[in-house]
Amino acid sequence: MGDYRRIADRVAGDIASGRLRPGQQLPPQRVFARQRGIAGSTAGRVYAELVRRGLVVGEVGRGTFVRAAAAGPYGQAIVEAATSAPVNLELNYPSAPGQSELLAPALAPLLRPDVLAEALRPAPATGTAVAREAVAELLATPAWRPDPDRVLFSGNARQAIAATLASLVRPGGRVGVEPLTYPLVREIAGRLGVTLVALAADGGGLRPESVRAAHRTAPLSALYLQPTLHNPTSVTTSEARKREIADVVRELGLPVVEDRIWSFLHPDSPAPLAAYAPGLVHVVDGLSKRVAPGLTVGFLVVPEGRVEAVGAAVRSGGWSAGRFALEAGVRWMGDGTVGRLVAAKRADAAVRQRLVGEELGGFSVRADPLTYYAWWELPAPWRADTFTAAAATHGIAVTPGTAFSVDPKVTPDAVRLGLASAAVPDLRRALRTLASLAGGVGAGTPVRGGRIG
Repeated sequence: MGDYRRIADRVAGDIASGRLRPGQQLPPQRVFARQRGIAGSTAGRVYAELVRRGLVVGEVGRGTFVRAAAAGPYGQAIVEAATSAPVNLELNYPSAPGQSELLAPALAPLLRPDVLAEALRPAPATGTAVAREAVAELLATPAWRPDPDRVLFSGNARQAIAATLASLVRPGGRVGVEPLTYPLVREIAGRLGVTLVALAADGGGLRPESVRAAHRTAPLSALYLQPTLHNPTSVTTSEARKREIADVVRELGLPVVEDRIWSFLHPDSPAPLAAYAPGLVHVVDGLSKRVAPGLTVGFLVVPEGRVEAVGAAVRSGGWSAGRFALEAGVRWMGDGTVGRLVAAKRADAAVRQRLVGEELGGFSVRADPLTYYAWWELPAPWRADTFTAAAATHGIAVTPGTAFSVDPKVTPDAVRLGLASAAVPDLRRALRTLASLAGGVGAGTPVRGGRIG
């Protein structure tokens, strides 16, 4: 039984020494067995042991690949670095300079005993009339203003998505999504017993004909889309394409959940898909990105006649907004604080995108200069998993492209970089380190700029 472990030790040594590099493919198990003069079952145990040690990863239909050079015995350092990276480019929580000082004054009136007593009462899904009016004004664009009577509230935008899908799709139903989508939607779908169907997209966003094709194969119950500053690709769908999508969903009678959580960064305020198909599109947004991560208030603007059904889903899921957070949000919207924070975050995102251009200019990076994220299509021979693991050994956490991929058979060799959470100097050093790593420097070799921390 110990023989396979000794063979695994030798392979681990090759990885640690750099003879086997991150991203390099191991031979098929039958070939490995023939090369080593061992039984096929023993080769299987060797590969399983290497996976257990975190040194390799197996991809169905593609083979087994080296994750990264080990920084410690059996590569435990890879796992430790991934969970405690000093620079975390997975998290993406924007914070403006002086944010707390801007927010504090509006909270003072809420601390009066009489006001506090009211603010601590439970909030219904419909919130208050004042809150509905404030949100309608906040979300309005030159071409669209939501009806305040069709505004609902949830604890956060994720809960708004869950509640809307729960109200629209029965277990076993099919929801069409862009081929790369918000990872938590996959979790939500799993909990609701819903199947996500990857539709086709191009550089202009969702391709309308793919909706018809998927619906023809087996009826779809709904769509979930991000037409404005799509995460992770940053694509904003044009007005002409939105009109085409609207024509298709009206033709099919297909409801849509439109996620606009990052749309506040777009200064031109493009109209949502809801402006073109108001009877079918449910708009989801919130305050956490605009204001602060801890302010978890989500918004829903629902089509006429859908307030009761979606409100019931919010209540039954336990997804109602907290009244105190709602009251605070209303005050910040009313006194201009939210507007000032949005302006500051737009400027901050532009600074961070310039760093991406400066440090990753020689690579294939898709990013809108307005956004807090970038989609990096890695150079060969890097794979998303191996690059993520190698980055972790340098103290940097990134999100592999597979986290966004809906089709499990599609494994994009890309990573998403969240630009919002790291301090600007740390972000620059992290991008510089990643550029050196992607350019061919092994995970066990010192890189230009050194370790982040």
